[in-house]
Amino acid sequence: MNLADIYMNYKEDIKSVERELERQVGTNNKTLEKASNHLLKAGGKRIRPVFVLLSAKFGHYDIEQLKHIAVPLELIHMGSLVHDDVIDDAELRRGTKTVKSQWDNRVAMYTGDFIFGRAVETAAYFENPRIHQIVSHAMVEICLGEIEQIRDQFNWLQSFQVYLRRIKRKTALLIAISCQLGALAAKADDRLANELYWFAYFVGMSYQITDDILDFVGTEKQLGKPAGGDLWQGNVTLPALYALQKDTQLKDDLENFFKQPSHSKAQFQQFVERIKQSGGIEYATKISDQYLKKAFERLERLPNIEAKDHLHEIATYIGRRKF
Repeated sequence: MNLADIYMNYKEDIKSVERELERQVGTNNKTLEKASNHLLKAGGKRIRPVFVLLSAKFGHYDIEQLKHIAVPLELIHMGSLVHDDVIDDAELRRGTKTVKSQWDNRVAMYTGDFIFGRAVETAAYFENPRIHQIVSHAMVEICLGEIEQIRDQFNWLQSFQVYLRRIKRKTALLIAISCQLGALAAKADDRLANELYWFAYFVGMSYQITDDILDFVGTEKQLGKPAGGDLWQGNVTLPALYALQKDTQLKDDLENFFKQPSHSKAQFQQFVERIKQSGGIEYATKISDQYLKKAFERLERLPNIEAKDHLHEIATYIGRRKF
């Protein structure tokens, strides 16, 4: 079974999640509603809600309950994207204008806050305090990851450890708790919930590293934004970190480039090529594959049900995707 088949199997339940997402971003304030729906309508893979649904198959599956955890997790992801685009001054996301581009920074920041608030409100459906603690902790960690990214912009000397901790907070953790909370909401065994957490954590690390690779090798049409955008914003990702260690002149050249009052896109592309030729793409791919291998090892500890095969298929897609 391929990825499209998995999504088709859960078509009606994903539709239920989509309807609840639309309901939760509804408000009497037309600006907030339009801005929130702007990102929602831009689409997305809905990886987090699908992970919730698949993980719930290890317990007592009930979409009417599960949507109340699948929706908050997707809302947290959406809110963080709105804030992210303000920080990065990004004009495009998924090939369409960002909220900050369509409106302005102030509307975008309050839209992100509104979406976060709706996430907490939706999760209040559950009485289990552990669920709320996990959601709240993830939101704190995401904010810490964003602050770390701001702190480390244009820091060409940052360590691999700093990068890995940042992507854990910004990406992997929310994917990890999607599986964990899907299991807990379905009242699955705590051991299974823990195994699912670590499976999805490793998948999430691979997911973000793959994203960082695609930022260098993908086309603008594939990415929905200009290639090399992370480096242009001063965000140092794994391929660039590797290149900076291999090419000792690269740091000085980058510093001199960004000191210039105006930046040539043509000259900037030379840096993208230097990073691609340094072996940074191959190195990052190797690290992504190592995380994926760890994910599959965790998956082997789970009961042999159909959802386990589906999780394996999605993880494989995440590690191998081209855009």
